[in-house]
This record gives sequence, C-alpha cells and structure tokens, in this order.
Amino acid sequence: MDSIFNLKGKIALITGGAGVLGSNFANVLAKQGVIVGIVSQSLQKAENTVQNIEKNGGQAFAVQANVLNKEEVEKVRDFIVEKYGRLDILINAAGGNMPGATIQPDQAVYDMKTEDLQQVIDLNIIGTMLPSQVFSALFAEQKQGNIINISSASAQRPLTRVVGYSASKAAIDNFTQWMAVELASKYGEGIRVNAISPGFFIGEQNRALLLTPEGNLTPRGEKIIGQTPMGRFGKPEDIDGALLYLCSDMSKFVTGTVLKVDGGFAAASI
Repeated sequence: MDSIFNLKGKIALITGGAGVLGSNFANVLAKQGVIVGIVSQSLQKAENTVQNIEKNGGQAFAVQANVLNKEEVEKVRDFIVEKYGRLDILINAAGGNMPGATIQPDQAVYDMKTEDLQQVIDLNIIGTMLPSQVFSALFAEQKQGNIINISSASAQRPLTRVVGYSASKAAIDNFTQWMAVELASKYGEGIRVNAISPGFFIGEQNRALLLTPEGNLTPRGEKIIGQTPMGRFGKPEDIDGALLYLCSDMSKFVTGTVLKVDGGFAAASI
C-alpha cells in the first residue's frame, strides 16, 4: 500500500504555484518527496514559495512564465527536460476571477465589462489548455504523465452574479473529460487527466464577498454555508487528500474524473 502512494522523486510542475491554492499544493507534494516546479508571472513570488519549501526540507525550483504565452510555456518545458529529463505531474492551478466579470447587485448582465470577461475566460480556459497542450506532447513521448486541472463548485452549479468564472470553470470540466479520452486512447493508459473541484475556500479573491472586515459572514457567505451540508468553508488541508490520490498510483485507473471537495455543496438541494 505504501508503494502505491509513494511519490518520492517525482517531478511536478504547478502553474499558479505561488498562489494560495497552488502554493498549498506545492508544499503538500514537497513533503512527500516530490521535486516541485513553481510557475508564476512573478519570479519573486515563485522564489518566495521555493524558499518556504526548502526551509521545510523540500526540493523546488522557480520559473517565470505567462501561461497564456505559448513560447514561454515551451521554454519551461525545455528547461525541465534539460534539467530533469522528464515531467511526471502537471497541475494547472493558474486561474481566477475579476470584479468586472462579476455582476454586482445593482447591475444587469449588459453592464458587465467585456474586457474583464475576456481576461477571466482566457486565464481559466486558455491558461489550462495551453500548458496541457505543450506538456501533453512530452507525456506522449514518455507514454506517461498526469495532468490535474482545477475546476470549481460554480462549474456544476452556476453561481448568481459570477458569470465569467462559472462559465470558464464549466469549460474546464468539459476539457478535462475531452483531454482524458484524447490522450489515453491515442497514447496509452499511462497518461491521465483529472480535475479537482473545490467548494468554497477563503482566499484573497473572494474574502470580501464572503466575510466582513470583522470576520463575520456576509449575506452571500451565509447562503453558501446554509447550502453546504458540512456547515463550513474548506480549509487548505481539506484538499490535500484529493491531490495525493490523483497524483499517486492509487488512482491509476482514474481518468476524465472531476473530484469534488466541497463539503457536500454540489449534492445539496432545497
């Protein structure tokens, strides 16, 4: 059983690896002996994440790249191949939302900023598809590889006001299934593609939407907790098990799956 979960010596790359979710993933994997690559547009933030991992005895490296720029992503791939000879795991954690792509209470859908909507769609969809495209070519050569995308509770149950983010994350679910079939059917069972669908975790992007400055629930936060059977927001460590499961050989017959980690939110009904 231990060997099935053994990840020591694996090489993983995490886009958005300096963010809240990505850096948590990086620390979890590093503690399991994985050599973790942190991709960020900010090299300083990536290096800070690496330093934190190294302080705790892990191994990591920082690379600067924009996940919407194919040439930059290809340079990251070439760097990894030259330095390590392979890549085992790609985690597409880059993503996010923008206020302009969210409809405010006093707005209508036609008030939404097209520019912000486009940026959210590009970041969440192209920012996942492009790295998957670049690194799947390497995985095809290796006949081995593991892609993990990040979905959202808003993909399965569209959230009021959050139109751009919800729609783009729904596309991630579809792409995950499509890519899983494409790679396994053409290049063998050694290449898997899955997604993790987190419920509501407090981060900088949604803190003001869910919590007051005093730390109490906003009306929207109350609605979400009211529809979450477990009655709380997620904690970073709640997602660790799902990550390790999908990264390990314990899930070697699992592909095209969107694994929900949401406290029961998606299953709840009125």
